[in-house]
Amino acid sequence: MIRQETWSVAFEALRANKVKAALTMLGVIIGSACIVLVVTVALIGKTYVLAQIEAVGSNMVYSYYLSGAQSGQRPLADEISVGDLEAVSSLLHVVRAAGTYDLASTVVVGGIARPVSLVGVTDAFQKIRNLLVLQGRYFDPIDLEMHSKSCLITQDLARHFPDEMVGKEIRVGDLNFTVIGVFRERAATFGQTEIGVESVIVPFSLIKYYTGNEIIKTLYAQADSQDSVPAVTRELQQTLKSRHRPAASYAVLNLASILDAARQISMALTVVLLVIGFIALVISGVGIMNIMLVTVTERTREIGLRKAVGAQRNEILYQFLIEALIISGTGAILGISFAVGAASLAQPFLPEGLHVPMAWWSLAVSFVVSCATGVLFGYLPASRASKLQPTESLRYE
Repeated sequence: MIRQETWSVAFEALRANKVKAALTMLGVIIGSACIVLVVTVALIGKTYVLAQIEAVGSNMVYSYYLSGAQSGQRPLADEISVGDLEAVSSLLHVVRAAGTYDLASTVVVGGIARPVSLVGVTDAFQKIRNLLVLQGRYFDPIDLEMHSKSCLITQDLARHFPDEMVGKEIRVGDLNFTVIGVFRERAATFGQTEIGVESVIVPFSLIKYYTGNEIIKTLYAQADSQDSVPAVTRELQQTLKSRHRPAASYAVLNLASILDAARQISMALTVVLLVIGFIALVISGVGIMNIMLVTVTERTREIGLRKAVGAQRNEILYQFLIEALIISGTGAILGISFAVGAASLAQPFLPEGLHVPMAWWSLAVSFVVSCATGVLFGYLPASRASKLQPTESLRYE
């Protein structure tokens, strides 16, 4: 049992050496703040990356035709068809399916033909790809059934027109379309999908006016949950194989592997940064040990006097351990407070919709590890102090 007197002596010793205690505490403050900030930054990065990947399409599986039996051959019968789309839509774990066909075209802006990507899309494309309609509206069932010559244009393309384009006509290739909406992708794909920076989307049925047929370049299927994505991937592959020649080859992919890779990279970075934080704490622990070793030497007469008036060895040991615990514990609290405050101040500078995910377990870990570091590195000086002989200590100059 540690007596109240031991605590009082420890506090008085630290109050008598405020500057030395504060400088020793500084290393603990930095180390504990590092642990909390490292975990917070890692979580922010992980949340942002995963949100960007998931925003491309929720539980999305996609496929496209590769080739026939011989390199370069693309028999029309092997291409993905509207019938394939309907078959995929009826699969057990598929919530919705959509098809697209994209080709290069031009839009006349101010009398100048501007290159754009023309994309024919089916009804469920917006929901699968999470497109945001900024002005106007998306295609309704009447637009699709009546083969309406309506279109939506990307936000970047709309900027090249002097006026608001919703309700006005534009010429795309050889056909005129009425602009019914302006949209953008929820997550930037930087032109790695059929939706480019400057694109025009039209009802899928109108693509036959440009190509002469209704084939699907990319078929999308949305699974009912993340757990169903592997099953939907297999079923989609089997469906396409069963509906076409055995020699036909199709790529069927999903975002699961990308998500797993992002999680693994995030975990690896978190571990590396945590190691750096722990190294900072170890360095601060070495600082505590060095300062306390010097303190023991400076306070040799004080220790001898306490032993001479009846202080036990354990009381001297506990006194110095308490001092180390107070330094490390107070430093941990200040470091954690600084980290939480810094995280809160950073919130306004983060991208829209991204919040600071504070991991409360990191606060507890930071506090416990900081205190443990202080006690661990404070034990050697404390042990040395407790072993000093009273007679020799009193003669020490």
